[in-house]
Amino acid sequence: MKKVINALAIAVGLMVAANALAQAEKPTVVLVHGAFADASSWNGVAQILEKDGYTVVAAANPLRSVKGDGAAVSALLSSIKTPVVLVGHSYGGNVISEAANGHPTVKALVYVSAFAPEAGETVAGLAGKFPGSTLGPTLASPVSLADGGKDLYIRQDKFHDQFAADVPAPQAALMAATQRPVTEAALNEPSGEPAWKRVASWFIYGDQDKNIPPQAMAFMAQRAEARSVEVVHGASHVVMVSNPEPVARLIEKAATQSASL
Repeated sequence: MKKVINALAIAVGLMVAANALAQAEKPTVVLVHGAFADASSWNGVAQILEKDGYTVVAAANPLRSVKGDGAAVSALLSSIKTPVVLVGHSYGGNVISEAANGHPTVKALVYVSAFAPEAGETVAGLAGKFPGSTLGPTLASPVSLADGGKDLYIRQDKFHDQFAADVPAPQAALMAATQRPVTEAALNEPSGEPAWKRVASWFIYGDQDKNIPPQAMAFMAQRAEARSVEVVHGASHVVMVSNPEPVARLIEKAATQSASL
């Protein structure tokens, strides 16, 4: 009996050690929100990832300028000592393309309904490269800033249909009220050298996106030679809010596959 108990104790110990090792080997997932959103847009995705043993950090993207926002996320990356899967939504894709440079710990880039610009391209230019974006007419009158710049918001009465059509109306109304503005300058700032040229990428987006034409995202994914591209049928621009499960699973796929690259 004593031998059986000892054997069980050893088996349990090995299982605990194996689980601890698996936990230690998982990369940290850094989530970067885009324009007209905030870090809470990742809540559903973060809940799944954390349940599956990943450490998650949802960064506060300043939405002021490509270089400045990239520098802010880069500073956050410098504080993380584990491997990182860096995830960006919408304009946040531009930011992660900038921020990952100089960080060998970043093992994967995941673009969620996101821009993946080439050097010199702008978010505004890419949004208009293919037909389909209806964002422009839904923007409120720009808010003038003290530095001479302008902040952009989506009109609250247009937000649901434009930005989050597949999200329940009460939830979309809250998202509209709490949206973070982006500067007009950030959307028209040329991008720097993109990290996707050296770091493997994965893409996911909805086929009913009204902010970034799906054709544009397919183009960017192909150009980046993405390891995987997933299109969520019926999903709006905020696919991570309306469909957190496939987004989280793609992030986990990127984490697993990038570990063997």
